[in-house]
Amino acid sequence: MEIPKAFDPSTVEDKWYKFWEEKGLFKPTFDKNKEPFCMVIPPPNVTGTLHMGHALNATLQDVVARFKRMKGYDVLWVPGTDHAGIATQNVVERYLLEKEGKTRNEIGREEFIKKVWEWKEKHGNIIINQLKKLGATCDWSRLRFTMDEVFSRAVKTVFVRLYEEGLIYRGNYLINWCPRCRTALSDLEVEFKEVDGKLYYIKYPLKGEKGGVVVATTRPETMLGDTAVAVNPEDERYKDLIGKKVILPLVGREIPIIADPYVDMEFGTGVLKITPAHDFNDFEIGKKHGLPAIKVIDEDGRITEEGGIYKGLDRFEARKRIVKDLKEEGFLVKIEDYRHHVGHCYRCGTVVEPNLSLQWFVRTKPLAEEAIKAVRDGRIEIIPEHWKKTYFDWMENIKDWCISRQIWWGHRIPVWYCEDCGRPTVSMEDEVFYCNHCGSQNLKKEEDVLDTWFSSALWPMGTLGWPDETEELKRFYPTSLLVTGFDILFFWVARMIMMGLKFMGDVPFRQVYLHALVRDAQGRKMSKSKGNVIDPLVMIEKYGADAFRFTLAIMTVQGRDILLAEERIQGYRHFCNKIWNAARFCLMNLDQEDFDFNVDPKDLGFMERAILTKLQKTISTVSNSLERYEFSEAASSIYQFTWHEFCDWYVEASKVNLYGGREREKHVSKKVLAKCLQDILRMLHPFMPFITEELWHRIPGREKSLMEEPFPEFDKGLVFEDEEKGFEFFKELVTGIRNTRVELGIKPAMEVEVLFRSKSEREKRVIEENREFIRRLARVKDITPIEVEDERTEKAALKIVGETEVFVLLEGLMDWRSELQRLEKELKKVEKDLDLLTRKLQNYEFLEKAPKEIVEKEKERFELLKEKRERILESISTVRKIVG
Repeated sequence: MEIPKAFDPSTVEDKWYKFWEEKGLFKPTFDKNKEPFCMVIPPPNVTGTLHMGHALNATLQDVVARFKRMKGYDVLWVPGTDHAGIATQNVVERYLLEKEGKTRNEIGREEFIKKVWEWKEKHGNIIINQLKKLGATCDWSRLRFTMDEVFSRAVKTVFVRLYEEGLIYRGNYLINWCPRCRTALSDLEVEFKEVDGKLYYIKYPLKGEKGGVVVATTRPETMLGDTAVAVNPEDERYKDLIGKKVILPLVGREIPIIADPYVDMEFGTGVLKITPAHDFNDFEIGKKHGLPAIKVIDEDGRITEEGGIYKGLDRFEARKRIVKDLKEEGFLVKIEDYRHHVGHCYRCGTVVEPNLSLQWFVRTKPLAEEAIKAVRDGRIEIIPEHWKKTYFDWMENIKDWCISRQIWWGHRIPVWYCEDCGRPTVSMEDEVFYCNHCGSQNLKKEEDVLDTWFSSALWPMGTLGWPDETEELKRFYPTSLLVTGFDILFFWVARMIMMGLKFMGDVPFRQVYLHALVRDAQGRKMSKSKGNVIDPLVMIEKYGADAFRFTLAIMTVQGRDILLAEERIQGYRHFCNKIWNAARFCLMNLDQEDFDFNVDPKDLGFMERAILTKLQKTISTVSNSLERYEFSEAASSIYQFTWHEFCDWYVEASKVNLYGGREREKHVSKKVLAKCLQDILRMLHPFMPFITEELWHRIPGREKSLMEEPFPEFDKGLVFEDEEKGFEFFKELVTGIRNTRVELGIKPAMEVEVLFRSKSEREKRVIEENREFIRRLARVKDITPIEVEDERTEKAALKIVGETEVFVLLEGLMDWRSELQRLEKELKKVEKDLDLLTRKLQNYEFLEKAPKEIVEKEKERFELLKEKRERILESISTVRKIVG
């Protein structure tokens, strides 16, 4: 069959994706005879474009989805996007300012929300189209959005029920606040970065007597809100001061010295300033000791009226002024450089301010108890298993979840406040006209929206239609597998488990596969500032989706980050070419009837038995590895078999029968070639869907999609252990002869004579039965057995393979004196390079200062040079015997 000489991904990818979509192959069949298998995609933000994390996640899910379909499951892979409250609001606010020169406050809430919806309709599905370029087989007819009508009803239902059960409450608590985004953040939305700061030592004078205490703080601006200083009750230095009062510098307020075991005697001076309104630990100490909480920093990050003369100053400007005033008034003892961790907003990078605020919270402890049990008793399996400990540690120490956000884009909290009795009315209705408590019509709707993670916590059940009793929900809940990054184990995974158990009475998924991060080749996190970002779409454009997907899959080892370089993707593009060329050879030499494998095992030759055994073992490894989500093991097995067993050995060996064998041998070789090709395409399809689909349809008589074909099954009847062992010996023998030719500079076209002597009957039999294959693959004139000493072996290169001595006869082949001179010249060069490299690797300064990857490369080069020297020395010894 005619097939182009080279594989061009750009000509096949859009064609086959359109074919799959039009055939409806991404949709479940609801066939009761099939076992259901369901996944929900971690919903990307509507603001997003495809980055490496999305690409890895979608690739792994698609590999599983395609594999499960081929295994006979009824597969539903649900796609969707997240409204991403803070991120989307920020994007649209910038857009509004740039295009219209207006702020959201200037146009008002209703108009702003309208603008966000317009932006979402125009830009919100960009990432969906990019996922299609990757080959993702989601059921796009079921595309969900966390703000669509059904999902919004689910969110409202959960809020109302949790509130009615007392699991949602409103209270004044310390929360993380972003002054830039002007909203509360959960603990998980704060990124801690190590920064260079200062430690300020400030003297607080004792009231009515000489002396005082010195406190150390990184945030002197918060001292305006101090309501106590604390010491450890065990600290002998301060026991006599407990109960006394100090005067707060610059403010003049009297505050007590209290004792609390929380205070670290080793930090600073062992005295801690207590600011309950602006520090989480201080807040807890304040509650315990009944201290007032004075808020001195507002929602814009500016000093409040409580800050006296510093009112209106930005918090960091206030810090400078306060430090200056402390110094001038003699309260500043010293300043030290201090490196410490500071919380930043995960969205905009602004330093987060702990702030006392009236917010809505979920009581998570009761929900967490069931979620812990579900993992402990095995109803949910977390893969890799080591993440279970992290999960338990967090869940067992879980804090209440702040779910209100002070932004406009999102699910508005369904609460109305009565202006007369002050009590809240919580309702499923879009509008409420009467207070549930006093009947007043004087109501004000809550301004805040719910945390984005609150809605995404309902994703598995919400995407299947809950709270309605849909057919999808009945058939596919609980879902089978969740694939996501380990970094959102608590943001998302744990919360889905809590909500699923609470509202569905069952876990949301049976298994969770947590993949690692994609980093650059040096192990650094990819970022635009470092200039080390690899764009998935650029890689797909350059090398094709198949090579890109296969690279990600083969590098995905459980629990290990992927260190990605473009060269790796380029390397697997060569693998695509190898597959294409092998398939082209097969299709040019095979007829339609060859693709039905109906060969009696008794008719199989040595080579056929060996390659079919390798094929069966590969099928078993790939299938079992994919069942365990060992993507690298599965992909590596296919790669090894396809390139190094099938293409390098069997395809080449088959040419002996195809172009010169007897009719029966030719017939069997063609059947085995066809079987291997088809099973390779089937195994590769989950990883490389486009090239495999293209090649599949070039097989005569193939009209259905490869997606509809069964995954190859292990066939014990095609396993021949003796022939497989013999094949390993055969390969080593041929490789040994080939290497000898290369090392001694024997031209490829020149045939050599080979003698062999063996203690193994099996190895003798392999050679005798496969003379023709050895002749062709090793460019051998003949290979002759010898039983006794033969003088010809004295001028031969010796290779020992298994229990067999192999002699490559060299006399008369070429000008060996010239070859000896060449080898000796090459040896000098290698030894010179080795000497230079040895001195470099003994240089302490190089080992200490050079980047680790450079040092490792040089060590690797050193080992390769040593091996090369040994080979040259061996060749020189052989040639000297010939020269005499």
